[in-house]
Amino acid sequence: MVLAGSIAIAMLAGCNKGNETASPPAPGAPTAPSATPSGGAVPLAFVTNNASDYWTIAHKGVDAASKELPNVNVQFVMPADGTAATQKSDVDDLLAKGVKGIAISPVDPNNQIQMLNDVAKKTILITQDSDAATSDRVCYIGTDNHAAGLMAGGLIKEAIPQGGKIMMFVGARDAQNAKDRETGIRDALKGSNITVVDVRTDDADHAKAKSNVADALVKTPDLACLVGLWSYNGPAILNAVKDAHKVGQVKIVCFDEEDETLAGVKDGSIYATVVQQPYQFGYQGVKLLNDLVAGKKDGIPAGKQIFIPTQAIKKDNVDDFQVKLNKLRGR
Repeated sequence: MVLAGSIAIAMLAGCNKGNETASPPAPGAPTAPSATPSGGAVPLAFVTNNASDYWTIAHKGVDAASKELPNVNVQFVMPADGTAATQKSDVDDLLAKGVKGIAISPVDPNNQIQMLNDVAKKTILITQDSDAATSDRVCYIGTDNHAAGLMAGGLIKEAIPQGGKIMMFVGARDAQNAKDRETGIRDALKGSNITVVDVRTDDADHAKAKSNVADALVKTPDLACLVGLWSYNGPAILNAVKDAHKVGQVKIVCFDEEDETLAGVKDGSIYATVVQQPYQFGYQGVKLLNDLVAGKKDGIPAGKQIFIPTQAIKKDNVDDFQVKLNKLRGR
């Protein structure tokens, strides 16, 4: 919850919205380590909001930027339990090591503002994947999550044109990306005959994510569509629906490109997923931090937000997307 460089992901073509910068030309499959210690290297850090597989692709982007910038040493940090407390502890450790810049996806931005402001006093701070716009961060780079929510809302209406009840699932509802996606979905559904009956949270606990869905299917048996807002929610929803023998009866719309999610889209058990460009969060985030450490601020737009476009993946384009994704992952 992800500046200009020299790479863009061709698989997610589109124009950035609002305050944006052009994405750089598509890479091959970067394999360099994300941190290559060397004398005098600038210490930077990329901090995620949990340990989901989603971040594997962002790590590749960090690797690619690190390879191009031998003067930097980037630590890639994933809070093991996905809590704000663990994330703060990890950031405190990074500050103690003297990092010159941090790109972070805040776990709970509303309640982390003071922490983020304290960090911004000690090092250059940008947010990625999930923003904390009222904090002292220099810039946000990632998805326009409200726009992504609007896209997901459109897919929900396609999946259940007759309308009905839906339920949303997410790790932390207060995370800015979750809030924006939920708002976007609700905005897209205004005036429709679709009702959001609940939004359930799991604190990034994958077992709880699945049990939330299983419980919902029992207590609200007439649900027409289940919506996963974070990357692991897609597979969690799918597995719970399979266990309940309701594949095809209950539609699924989710986010991101975990393998189980794409397999579900391919076989029709998931209607669609909205994919981001976490690779660019990593690649452009490191590039931006490097520029800021060098005193170069011309990559910061007036609105202090750099939006990376999203794409809807359905059965008719999942194969093409998978090929390009595997190249990016180096498979």
